[in-house]
Amino acid sequence: TRHDYPEGLATRPPPPDNLPPVEWLTYGSGYIAGLKLGDVPLVDFTRDRLHRETQRTSGAYEQNTLYSATGQLLSHTFSDPVLNREYGYNDNGQPVHIRGVHQEEDYRYDGAGRLISARHNDLLRRHATDPAGNRVADREQYPALPAMWRDNRISEDVAYFYHHDAHGRLTKKDERQIRDGGGYVHHYHYDNQHRLVHYRREQQGITLLESRYLYDPPGRRIGKRVWKSRRTYGEITGNEYIQLSHAPEVTWYGWDGDRLTTTETATQRVQTIYTPGSFTPLIRVETQTAELAKAVRRTLAEKFQQEANVIFPPELVAMVDNLEAELQRGELSAANRAWLAQCGLTPEQIQNQMEPEYTPERKIHLYHCDHRGLPLALVNAEGKADWSAEYDAWGNVLREINPHKLAQLLRLPGQQYDEETGLYYNRHRYYDPLQGRYITQDPIGGAGGWNLYQYPLNPVSKIDPLGLSAWSDAKSGACTEGICRLFSPFIGPEKFSDPDTAALDALKKINGQSICEDKEFAGLICMDNKKNYFATEANRGEEHESSPFDSPCPGSTVIATYHTHGAYSFGYADDFFSKRDVGVYEYNNVLGYLGTPGGEFKKTDKSGKELFSKKELTTVCRIHAN
Repeated sequence: TRHDYPEGLATRPPPPDNLPPVEWLTYGSGYIAGLKLGDVPLVDFTRDRLHRETQRTSGAYEQNTLYSATGQLLSHTFSDPVLNREYGYNDNGQPVHIRGVHQEEDYRYDGAGRLISARHNDLLRRHATDPAGNRVADREQYPALPAMWRDNRISEDVAYFYHHDAHGRLTKKDERQIRDGGGYVHHYHYDNQHRLVHYRREQQGITLLESRYLYDPPGRRIGKRVWKSRRTYGEITGNEYIQLSHAPEVTWYGWDGDRLTTTETATQRVQTIYTPGSFTPLIRVETQTAELAKAVRRTLAEKFQQEANVIFPPELVAMVDNLEAELQRGELSAANRAWLAQCGLTPEQIQNQMEPEYTPERKIHLYHCDHRGLPLALVNAEGKADWSAEYDAWGNVLREINPHKLAQLLRLPGQQYDEETGLYYNRHRYYDPLQGRYITQDPIGGAGGWNLYQYPLNPVSKIDPLGLSAWSDAKSGACTEGICRLFSPFIGPEKFSDPDTAALDALKKINGQSICEDKEFAGLICMDNKKNYFATEANRGEEHESSPFDSPCPGSTVIATYHTHGAYSFGYADDFFSKRDVGVYEYNNVLGYLGTPGGEFKKTDKSGKELFSKKELTTVCRIHAN
């Protein structure tokens, strides 16, 4: 995939697989103002003075966004009120209420920030975890289930028994449910890169469904084949048999970096345009295969060769292709004019030989997503939802309204639903939404967290679009590889050439708010593999305590911590590093940065020796909305 970045306000990345060019209208440092598909304007964005999106319009569709004084999302209101949502937060900045016209969601967390209960309308679900971060069943309701698992490999839960191989990969899942004919048994097979390549579902030894998966060299899934079973009857005996279909259902996939952009089956092609630098889908384009077939045309070089039954040398093919491209643009170079004159031809004669282009009929929908990027609705040009869904916190579909039978398979950011397995393909791994965890260990090991199967335990606020490590959002500090590295000029975290500047930038944003709330804020200074430095998102702590390591440096090296001391407190030396601060630096072998209520920006080495103190920060209570 090639991306063009011309001078001026517009950028024209190549569209996914034969779509008209996608043109983004941007300003400043890449803030999006609009989107066109070919010559057709699709979406317009309005932003406030902090460059935050406040309004999005597309045809009859209108979305308005409201923020709090501290930059938290408060509400989305729409031209169709059914889609309206309001958000409420606790003192730690965690979402605790989401209200819509037909839904109410409430969330509760433990002291470590883990989700412990979620209520969707009248459905209340409690989520308990053991100290290692494994989700466990209610011990009072299911006392017979194990209370702990070796190597975090869950062996059973309320619904299934699980079996793992020596590499920690799920290989077999037995259903507890009693069915006519026996429970289902699920089998999983992997290649030497620990990627799922074969799945089989059985009932009493009879295969009911089978699927196989294909990957490209970077490890992205590019195809799958699914064989479904059918019932047949013997011509002589009349006995019933179950056998797999001879011809599989085949699906092919196309990618732009780490983002899935194309899904094609025998009947249709679905293409997705994402908001730049994110995994949040914006536009869905659906084209039927019959329409795609009409759009197939021969190039001039192909037509001349076929009709003359000759093979052109590569140089001549390139010349004819260049001539055709110039004629399509309505411009002809002097060299091509001279060439045609030598051949005794006119541009009009060549144009008459060019096969006409057919524009296939396409269905275009706008994605309406929640605060994480989870699709909630597909909105048509009239501003009405042709598809909508409600989910639990872990991405399980609770309710789907799909009168037009649209195949909307995108789930949490970076995930696609596989109907045959019930799993969500999540780039580097497969996610089981029923368990809220992955079926294989993290390919980056402990760099993605110490529980190698864990999906973020606060799925209301955090995502894992690559199947590697948790992101708070695009500015979490996790956005340092893959597609995020390409778009780092446009989204956070901002990169710096030295850790001092990264720490100063972070402390300038939070020192005033820390004084306002008289609470400590803390985070990490990280170094990526290009030796650029950035700050993770600051965590809000208590009056005299904070935890910088709650915002990890996934895929990067921890260089230092930064934190504030809030407002002046009686009996505390708030303008200096405390003994506890120095202990953190010594134990973790990192540098330390401090923002004081007196406006000092301080740095200490790993032993607690102060390296500098500069008057760089605000001493005024100030909220930084960003």
